[in-house]
Amino acid sequence: MNNKLPQFPVGKAVVFNGAGLPFEFIERELPAIKSGEILVRNLYTTLCGSDIHTYCGRRIEPAQVVLGHEIVGEILWIDPAHPAKDFRGDDIKAGDRVTWSIFSVPADVTAPRSDMPQKSDLLFKYGHALASGNDVFNGGLASYCVLHANTALIKISADIPVQVAATISCAHATVTGALRIAGDIAGKRVLVFGAGLLGLSCVSMCHEAGASWIGLTDNDESRLHWGERFGADENYISPADDAIALPWPEVDVVFDMTGSPKAMLAGIDSLALGGVAVWIGAVFPAKPVQVDAQKVVRKVLQIRGLHNYNYEDFVNATAFIENNYTKYPFEALIEKEYTLDEVSEAFTFASDSKPVRVGIKIGD
Repeated sequence: MNNKLPQFPVGKAVVFNGAGLPFEFIERELPAIKSGEILVRNLYTTLCGSDIHTYCGRRIEPAQVVLGHEIVGEILWIDPAHPAKDFRGDDIKAGDRVTWSIFSVPADVTAPRSDMPQKSDLLFKYGHALASGNDVFNGGLASYCVLHANTALIKISADIPVQVAATISCAHATVTGALRIAGDIAGKRVLVFGAGLLGLSCVSMCHEAGASWIGLTDNDESRLHWGERFGADENYISPADDAIALPWPEVDVVFDMTGSPKAMLAGIDSLALGGVAVWIGAVFPAKPVQVDAQKVVRKVLQIRGLHNYNYEDFVNATAFIENNYTKYPFEALIEKEYTLDEVSEAFTFASDSKPVRVGIKIGD
Protein backbone atom coordinates (compact mmCIF):
# COMPACT_ATOMS: atom_id res chain seq x y z
CA MET A 1 0.00 0.00 0.00
CA ASN A 2 1.21 3.51 -0.85
CA ASN A 3 2.41 5.16 2.35
CA LYS A 4 1.82 8.71 1.14
CA LEU A 5 -1.48 10.26 2.16
CA PRO A 6 -3.16 11.82 -0.91
CA GLN A 7 -4.02 15.49 -0.87
CA PHE A 8 -7.60 16.03 0.30
CA PRO A 9 -9.54 19.31 0.36
CA VAL A 10 -9.80 21.36 3.51
CA GLY A 11 -12.69 20.08 5.58
CA LYS A 12 -15.59 21.74 7.37
CA ALA A 13 -16.64 21.11 10.95
CA VAL A 14 -19.39 22.48 13.17
CA VAL A 15 -18.29 23.13 16.76
CA PHE A 16 -20.73 23.18 19.67
CA ASN A 17 -19.52 25.63 22.33
CA GLY A 18 -22.23 25.21 24.96
CA ALA A 19 -25.99 25.37 25.47
CA GLY A 20 -27.44 28.66 24.30
CA LEU A 21 -24.33 29.62 22.32
CA PRO A 22 -24.23 29.72 18.53
CA PHE A 23 -22.55 26.91 16.62
CA GLU A 24 -19.12 27.75 15.21
CA PHE A 25 -18.54 26.85 11.56
CA ILE A 26 -14.86 26.28 10.82
CA GLU A 27 -12.58 24.98 8.08
CA ARG A 28 -9.41 23.05 8.85
CA GLU A 29 -6.73 21.06 7.09
CA LEU A 30 -6.65 17.37 7.89
CA PRO A 31 -4.33 16.39 10.75
CA ALA A 32 -1.51 13.91 10.23
CA ILE A 33 -2.94 10.38 10.08
CA LYS A 34 -1.35 8.31 12.84
CA SER A 35 -0.34 4.67 12.76
CA GLY A 36 -3.31 2.35 12.26
CA GLU A 37 -5.84 5.11 11.66
CA ILE A 38 -8.40 5.40 8.87
CA LEU A 39 -9.66 8.55 7.20
CA VAL A 40 -13.37 8.53 6.37
CA ARG A 41 -15.48 11.00 4.43
CA ASN A 42 -18.68 11.44 6.40
CA LEU A 43 -21.77 10.86 4.28
CA TYR A 44 -24.62 11.24 6.73
CA THR A 45 -25.20 11.88 10.42
CA THR A 46 -28.39 11.65 12.43
CA LEU A 47 -29.02 13.69 15.57
CA CYS A 48 -29.32 11.29 18.47
CA GLY A 49 -31.44 12.11 21.52
CA SER A 50 -28.27 12.60 23.56
CA ASP A 51 -27.09 15.22 21.04
CA ILE A 52 -30.35 17.08 21.63
CA HIS A 53 -29.95 16.78 25.42
CA THR A 54 -26.46 18.29 25.09
CA TYR A 55 -27.70 21.09 22.85
CA CYS A 56 -30.46 21.94 25.33
CA GLY A 57 -28.13 21.80 28.35
CA ARG A 58 -29.73 18.75 29.98
CA ARG A 59 -26.55 16.76 29.45
CA ILE A 60 -23.10 18.31 29.90
CA GLU A 61 -20.33 17.64 27.40
CA PRO A 62 -16.99 19.47 27.10
CA ALA A 63 -17.18 22.87 25.44
CA GLN A 64 -15.79 22.84 21.90
CA VAL A 65 -17.00 19.49 20.63
CA VAL A 66 -18.07 18.31 17.17
CA LEU A 67 -21.30 16.52 17.96
CA GLY A 68 -22.76 13.56 16.09
CA HIS A 69 -22.03 9.90 16.71
CA GLU A 70 -24.62 8.17 14.50
CA ILE A 71 -22.51 8.28 11.35
CA VAL A 72 -21.98 6.45 8.08
CA GLY A 73 -19.05 7.25 5.81
CA GLU A 74 -16.78 6.21 2.97
CA ILE A 75 -13.17 5.18 3.45
CA LEU A 76 -10.70 7.59 1.84
CA TRP A 77 -7.41 6.34 3.26
CA ILE A 78 -6.17 3.41 5.34
CA ASP A 79 -2.85 3.76 7.13
CA PRO A 80 -0.48 0.91 6.21
CA ALA A 81 -0.28 -0.19 9.85
CA HIS A 82 -3.99 -1.02 9.84
CA PRO A 83 -4.77 -4.68 8.97
CA ALA A 84 -7.25 -3.45 6.30
CA LYS A 85 -9.99 -5.67 7.66
CA ASP A 86 -13.20 -4.71 9.40
CA PHE A 87 -14.38 -6.08 12.74
CA ARG A 88 -16.09 -9.02 11.03
CA GLY A 89 -12.87 -9.93 9.22
CA ASP A 90 -13.89 -8.64 5.79
CA ASP A 91 -11.31 -6.88 3.64
CA ILE A 92 -11.71 -3.12 3.43
CA LYS A 93 -10.37 -0.60 0.95
CA ALA A 94 -10.78 3.00 -0.12
CA GLY A 95 -14.28 3.56 -1.44
CA ASP A 96 -15.96 1.11 0.94
CA ARG A 97 -18.93 2.33 2.95
CA VAL A 98 -18.53 1.80 6.70
CA THR A 99 -20.01 2.52 10.08
CA TRP A 100 -18.09 2.32 13.33
CA SER A 101 -18.57 1.94 17.06
CA ILE A 102 -19.24 5.05 19.09
CA PHE A 103 -16.10 4.34 21.14
CA SER A 104 -12.50 3.29 20.67
CA VAL A 105 -10.46 1.53 23.37
CA PRO A 106 -6.68 2.08 23.24
CA ALA A 107 -4.86 -1.13 22.33
CA ASP A 108 -2.94 -1.23 25.64
CA VAL A 109 -6.06 -0.81 27.82
CA THR A 110 -7.88 -3.81 29.30
CA ALA A 111 -11.64 -3.52 29.67
CA PRO A 112 -12.99 -3.78 33.24
CA ARG A 113 -15.08 -6.72 32.02
CA SER A 114 -14.87 -8.53 28.70
CA ASP A 115 -18.52 -7.74 27.99
CA MET A 116 -18.13 -4.04 28.83
CA PRO A 117 -15.42 -2.52 26.60
CA GLN A 118 -17.49 0.67 26.51
CA LYS A 119 -16.54 1.22 30.17
CA SER A 120 -12.79 1.03 29.64
CA ASP A 121 -10.34 3.62 30.93
CA LEU A 122 -9.03 6.24 28.49
CA LEU A 123 -12.02 5.62 26.24
CA PHE A 124 -12.34 7.78 23.13
CA LYS A 125 -15.90 8.56 22.02
CA TYR A 126 -16.75 9.97 18.63
CA GLY A 127 -18.90 13.07 18.83
CA HIS A 128 -17.90 13.64 22.46
CA ALA A 129 -14.21 14.65 22.22
CA LEU A 130 -12.60 18.06 22.52
CA ALA A 131 -12.15 19.74 19.14
CA SER A 132 -9.00 21.84 19.01
CA GLY A 133 -6.49 22.89 16.36
CA ASN A 134 -6.77 20.56 13.39
CA ASP A 135 -8.06 17.76 15.61
CA VAL A 136 -11.70 18.53 14.86
CA PHE A 137 -12.57 15.59 12.62
CA ASN A 138 -13.75 13.34 15.44
CA GLY A 139 -17.53 13.62 15.17
CA GLY A 140 -20.37 13.37 12.69
CA LEU A 141 -20.95 17.07 12.04
CA ALA A 142 -17.88 17.44 9.88
CA SER A 143 -16.64 16.62 6.39
CA TYR A 144 -14.33 13.88 7.64
CA CYS A 145 -13.77 11.60 10.58
CA VAL A 146 -10.41 10.15 11.56
CA LEU A 147 -10.95 6.69 13.02
CA HIS A 148 -8.54 5.86 15.80
CA ALA A 149 -6.60 2.63 15.70
CA ASN A 150 -8.55 -0.14 17.43
CA THR A 151 -11.93 1.26 16.41
CA ALA A 152 -14.47 -1.42 15.55
CA LEU A 153 -15.69 -0.60 12.06
CA ILE A 154 -17.93 -2.66 9.79
CA LYS A 155 -18.21 -2.56 6.03
CA ILE A 156 -21.82 -2.26 4.90
CA SER A 157 -23.59 -2.40 1.58
CA ALA A 158 -24.30 0.81 -0.30
CA ASP A 159 -27.81 -0.62 -0.85
CA ILE A 160 -28.68 0.28 2.76
CA PRO A 161 -29.95 3.88 2.77
CA VAL A 162 -27.52 6.22 4.51
CA GLN A 163 -30.41 7.41 6.70
CA VAL A 164 -30.67 3.88 8.13
CA ALA A 165 -26.98 2.98 8.10
CA ALA A 166 -26.07 6.01 10.20
CA THR A 167 -28.28 4.89 13.09
CA ILE A 168 -26.66 1.46 13.47
CA SER A 169 -23.76 2.72 15.56
CA CYS A 170 -25.87 4.13 18.39
CA ALA A 171 -29.61 3.51 18.42
CA HIS A 172 -29.75 -0.01 17.00
CA ALA A 173 -26.57 -1.22 18.70
CA THR A 174 -27.80 0.05 22.06
CA VAL A 175 -31.17 -1.66 21.61
CA THR A 176 -29.44 -4.89 20.62
CA GLY A 177 -27.57 -4.68 23.91
CA ALA A 178 -30.84 -4.08 25.76
CA LEU A 179 -32.30 -7.29 24.34
CA ARG A 180 -29.11 -9.16 25.25
CA ILE A 181 -29.34 -8.25 28.92
CA ALA A 182 -33.11 -8.84 28.96
CA GLY A 183 -32.61 -12.52 28.17
CA ASP A 184 -34.64 -14.72 25.84
CA ILE A 185 -37.58 -12.74 24.44
CA ALA A 186 -39.26 -15.62 22.63
CA GLY A 187 -42.78 -16.21 23.93
CA LYS A 188 -42.55 -13.25 26.34
CA ARG A 189 -44.95 -10.33 26.77
CA VAL A 190 -43.05 -7.07 26.26
CA LEU A 191 -43.84 -3.42 26.95
CA VAL A 192 -41.70 -0.63 25.47
CA PHE A 193 -41.73 2.89 26.94
CA GLY A 194 -40.90 5.53 24.34
CA ALA A 195 -41.87 5.56 20.66
CA GLY A 196 -38.71 7.26 19.41
CA LEU A 197 -36.09 5.48 17.33
CA LEU A 198 -34.85 3.41 20.29
CA GLY A 199 -38.36 2.28 21.15
CA LEU A 200 -39.39 1.46 17.59
CA SER A 201 -36.12 -0.38 17.01
CA CYS A 202 -36.81 -2.34 20.21
CA VAL A 203 -40.34 -3.20 19.06
CA SER A 204 -39.03 -4.54 15.74
CA MET A 205 -36.23 -6.55 17.38
CA CYS A 206 -38.64 -8.06 19.91
CA HIS A 207 -40.99 -8.93 17.04
CA GLU A 208 -38.18 -10.70 15.21
CA ALA A 209 -37.13 -12.41 18.46
CA GLY A 210 -40.57 -14.04 18.81
CA ALA A 211 -42.24 -12.04 21.57
CA SER A 212 -45.81 -13.24 22.11
CA TRP A 213 -47.18 -9.71 22.64
CA ILE A 214 -45.65 -6.24 22.32
CA GLY A 215 -47.09 -3.03 23.73
CA LEU A 216 -45.76 0.46 22.98
CA THR A 217 -46.47 3.57 25.07
CA ASP A 218 -45.56 7.23 24.73
CA ASN A 219 -46.94 10.56 25.88
CA ASP A 220 -46.75 11.86 22.30
CA GLU A 221 -49.66 10.43 20.32
CA SER A 222 -48.12 11.57 17.02
CA ARG A 223 -45.37 8.96 17.40
CA LEU A 224 -47.57 6.01 18.31
CA HIS A 225 -48.90 5.51 14.80
CA TRP A 226 -45.53 3.95 13.93
CA GLY A 227 -46.02 1.13 16.41
CA GLU A 228 -48.02 -1.24 14.23
CA ARG A 229 -45.60 -0.84 11.30
CA PHE A 230 -42.73 -1.98 13.51
CA GLY A 231 -44.55 -4.95 15.07
CA ALA A 232 -46.43 -3.59 18.09
CA ASP A 233 -49.70 -5.32 18.99
CA GLU A 234 -51.10 -2.39 20.99
CA ASN A 235 -50.27 1.30 21.40
CA TYR A 236 -51.02 3.29 24.55
CA ILE A 237 -50.92 6.96 25.49
CA SER A 238 -48.99 7.25 28.74
CA PRO A 239 -51.51 7.36 31.61
CA ALA A 240 -52.14 10.54 33.56
CA ASP A 241 -50.52 11.04 36.96
CA ASP A 242 -53.83 10.39 38.71
CA ALA A 243 -54.61 7.16 36.79
CA ILE A 244 -56.02 4.49 39.10
CA ALA A 245 -54.76 1.55 37.04
CA LEU A 246 -52.35 1.04 34.17
CA PRO A 247 -54.11 0.52 30.81
CA TRP A 248 -52.02 -2.43 29.67
CA PRO A 249 -51.71 -6.01 30.94
CA GLU A 250 -48.86 -7.33 33.06
CA VAL A 251 -45.78 -8.20 31.06
CA ASP A 252 -42.61 -10.21 31.41
CA VAL A 253 -40.15 -7.58 30.17
CA VAL A 254 -40.27 -3.77 30.09
CA PHE A 255 -37.82 -1.58 28.22
CA ASP A 256 -37.50 2.07 29.18
CA MET A 257 -36.13 4.32 26.45
CA THR A 258 -37.35 7.59 27.99
CA GLY A 259 -35.25 8.21 31.09
CA SER A 260 -38.41 9.45 32.78
CA PRO A 261 -38.64 8.46 36.47
CA LYS A 262 -42.43 8.24 36.10
CA ALA A 263 -42.10 5.86 33.14
CA MET A 264 -39.49 3.69 34.86
CA LEU A 265 -41.69 3.39 37.93
CA ALA A 266 -44.70 2.50 35.77
CA GLY A 267 -42.56 -0.15 34.15
CA ILE A 268 -41.82 -1.77 37.51
CA ASP A 269 -45.54 -1.69 38.30
CA SER A 270 -46.25 -3.40 34.97
CA LEU A 271 -44.11 -6.47 35.59
CA ALA A 272 -45.52 -9.92 36.27
CA LEU A 273 -43.90 -12.39 38.65
CA GLY A 274 -40.22 -12.84 37.77
CA GLY A 275 -40.26 -9.92 35.33
CA VAL A 276 -37.29 -7.92 34.10
CA ALA A 277 -37.01 -4.14 33.64
CA VAL A 278 -34.30 -2.89 31.30
CA TRP A 279 -33.40 0.80 31.57
CA ILE A 280 -31.35 2.50 28.84
CA GLY A 281 -32.94 5.95 28.54
CA ALA A 282 -31.65 7.50 31.77
CA VAL A 283 -28.58 9.26 30.38
CA PHE A 284 -29.22 12.71 31.83
CA PRO A 285 -29.88 13.96 35.38
CA ALA A 286 -33.42 13.40 36.67
CA LYS A 287 -35.27 12.82 39.92
CA PRO A 288 -34.71 9.48 41.69
CA VAL A 289 -37.05 6.60 40.90
CA GLN A 290 -39.02 5.78 44.06
CA VAL A 291 -39.10 1.99 43.71
CA ASP A 292 -41.12 -0.11 46.15
CA ALA A 293 -38.41 -2.52 47.30
CA GLN A 294 -40.96 -4.94 48.78
CA LYS A 295 -42.58 -5.28 45.36
CA VAL A 296 -39.22 -6.04 43.77
CA VAL A 297 -38.48 -8.69 46.38
CA ARG A 298 -41.90 -10.35 46.61
CA LYS A 299 -42.40 -10.48 42.83
CA VAL A 300 -38.77 -11.60 42.26
CA LEU A 301 -38.17 -8.76 39.83
CA GLN A 302 -34.92 -7.67 38.22
CA ILE A 303 -33.79 -4.20 37.13
CA ARG A 304 -30.96 -4.06 34.61
CA GLY A 305 -29.28 -1.01 33.14
CA LEU A 306 -27.19 -0.55 30.02
CA HIS A 307 -25.12 2.39 28.80
CA ASN A 308 -23.93 2.21 25.18
CA TYR A 309 -23.11 -1.31 23.96
CA ASN A 310 -20.36 -3.86 23.39
CA TYR A 311 -18.81 -5.23 20.21
CA GLU A 312 -21.18 -8.20 20.03
CA ASP A 313 -24.12 -5.80 20.14
CA PHE A 314 -22.62 -3.69 17.35
CA VAL A 315 -22.13 -6.71 15.09
CA ASN A 316 -25.61 -8.06 15.80
CA ALA A 317 -27.22 -4.66 15.24
CA THR A 318 -25.53 -4.38 11.86
CA ALA A 319 -26.76 -7.85 10.91
CA PHE A 320 -30.28 -6.96 12.06
CA ILE A 321 -30.38 -3.90 9.80
CA GLU A 322 -28.83 -5.80 6.89
CA ASN A 323 -31.57 -8.41 7.21
CA ASN A 324 -34.51 -6.11 7.97
CA TYR A 325 -33.98 -2.63 6.51
CA THR A 326 -36.54 -3.35 3.77
CA LYS A 327 -39.02 -4.99 6.17
CA TYR A 328 -39.45 -2.10 8.60
CA PRO A 329 -39.71 1.60 7.53
CA PHE A 330 -36.63 2.86 9.37
CA GLU A 331 -35.77 5.32 6.59
CA ALA A 332 -39.10 7.09 7.04
CA LEU A 333 -38.24 7.87 10.67
CA ILE A 334 -35.83 10.55 9.46
CA GLU A 335 -38.54 13.19 9.44
CA LYS A 336 -36.48 16.07 8.08
CA GLU A 337 -33.05 16.54 6.52
CA TYR A 338 -30.61 19.44 6.56
CA THR A 339 -27.18 20.16 5.14
CA LEU A 340 -24.07 20.65 7.27
CA ASP A 341 -24.42 24.41 6.81
CA GLU A 342 -27.94 24.19 8.29
CA VAL A 343 -26.98 22.52 11.57
CA SER A 344 -28.36 25.37 13.67
CA GLU A 345 -31.77 25.04 12.02
CA ALA A 346 -31.61 21.26 12.39
CA PHE A 347 -31.08 21.41 16.16
CA THR A 348 -33.79 24.03 16.58
CA PHE A 349 -36.26 21.85 14.71
CA ALA A 350 -35.21 18.72 16.59
CA SER A 351 -35.56 20.35 20.01
CA ASP A 352 -38.81 22.19 19.26
CA SER A 353 -40.70 19.65 17.14
CA LYS A 354 -39.32 16.44 18.68
CA PRO A 355 -39.22 14.33 15.50
CA VAL A 356 -38.06 10.71 15.71
CA ARG A 357 -34.80 11.68 13.98
CA VAL A 358 -33.32 14.56 12.01
CA GLY A 359 -30.71 13.81 9.34
CA ILE A 360 -27.67 15.82 8.28
CA LYS A 361 -26.44 15.33 4.71
CA ILE A 362 -22.67 15.83 4.60
CA GLY A 363 -21.14 17.20 1.40
CA ASP A 364 -22.64 16.78 -2.04
